[in-house]
Amino acid sequence: MNILQVHNLCKTYGKGETQVNALKNVSFTLEKGEFCAVVGESGSGKSTLLNCIGALDTPTSGNILIDRNDLFTMKEEDRTIFRRRNIGFIFQSFQLVAELNVEQNIMFPILLDYRRPDPADIEEMLDILGLKDRRHHLPNQLSGGQQQRVAIGRALITKPKLILADEPTGNLDSRNSDEVLDLLIKASRHYQQTILMITHNNNLAVSADRVFRVSDGCLTDLGKTGGKGEGYRDEKLS
Repeated sequence: MNILQVHNLCKTYGKGETQVNALKNVSFTLEKGEFCAVVGESGSGKSTLLNCIGALDTPTSGNILIDRNDLFTMKEEDRTIFRRRNIGFIFQSFQLVAELNVEQNIMFPILLDYRRPDPADIEEMLDILGLKDRRHHLPNQLSGGQQQRVAIGRALITKPKLILADEPTGNLDSRNSDEVLDLLIKASRHYQQTILMITHNNNLAVSADRVFRVSDGCLTDLGKTGGKGEGYRDEKLS
């Protein structure tokens, strides 16, 4: 079952001599539960792609369907509600609410949707994240790795159809990067959620089920990784 369908996606900024074609007829699909990485140089169009899929930016042309719902045929208010309920975001900078503790940050998206959090769901999420003993800590009382765990929990708690992760380990050292990635994979498998992750780290990319490369606004499907094999990284990602 395809959760994400992207058809002939284009994004253009500016006009005339200043025109930049950030995305050029990008098309691909993701199946339910699939974990895909997007690699590419800075300025290649990776973040623009993620922002369009997350409805944080509007494409110039093309279609984006999540669970068969076309994002940009919706009215803006309907699209905002759909995004809140069906797309989870994980950012490099964590973007936690400084005044809220771990538990409150995780349940924040549910409260934004005017719903009551299920205590059992919160407890399960804290257990998966290994943060039960940190539930009342504020973000400034946590390490970078722990803050990113909270961000992952916040993205997963609404059980969205799609998780978009923009360099989720970019601010972490190698040990914390590996731990956060393993946790993200574990949590996504537990909840059967689809993940699209931008990364500059080829070692992280080979942990994905599938890898895309974006170069000069064009997307190439590099195929399945076949696990963490060194050969795949050397031959296709380098």
